[in-house]
Amino acid sequence: MNSELVIAGVDEAGRGPLVGSVVAAAVILNPEKPVAGLADSKKLTEKKRELLAKQIKESVLAWSIASVSAAEIDEINILQATMKAMKLAVEGLDIEPEKVLVDGNRCPDIRHPVEAIVKGDDKVQAISAASILAKVERDHQMISLHQQYPEYGFDRHKGYGTKVHVEALKQHGACPQHRRSFSPVRKVL
Repeated sequence: MNSELVIAGVDEAGRGPLVGSVVAAAVILNPEKPVAGLADSKKLTEKKRELLAKQIKESVLAWSIASVSAAEIDEINILQATMKAMKLAVEGLDIEPEKVLVDGNRCPDIRHPVEAIVKGDDKVQAISAASILAKVERDHQMISLHQQYPEYGFDRHKGYGTKVHVEALKQHGACPQHRRSFSPVRKVL
């Protein structure tokens, strides 16, 4: 192993949606096997994210994904749930990171040295990789949820509070995975 620090990049997906889990991923890149095309997941097409997620899982030294459910989000709030998902993702890594870099302006309470980097998913390759894994996992969860509750259109808006989603909420009420602490859901209930 060279003298470079073992760094884990961490990011989340699904803080804003009205339904489903918040998902975090942690990734330790392999310097011997770089993944081309890493970027903030929001700047990539769904197809490109899917391809990159597969490459990331095959190339990196370690990766881990963790989710915190809608029910727990309602219990502890979205910020705490996000921090918990990030912590669980880091703890799920097969390799101990020497430093953890997190996208955003807050750090989860973990036993490793940790630094928050605003727009980190644009600046740090390991965070970009984590952002892609988290987004792809969350999208897959939304597609599964769509199969259970097709009336909401989760496959299209991925749980975000779009006009279509809010209309479906008014028409059908909330499904069990809706976040009851989020005001558009609360208003309907």
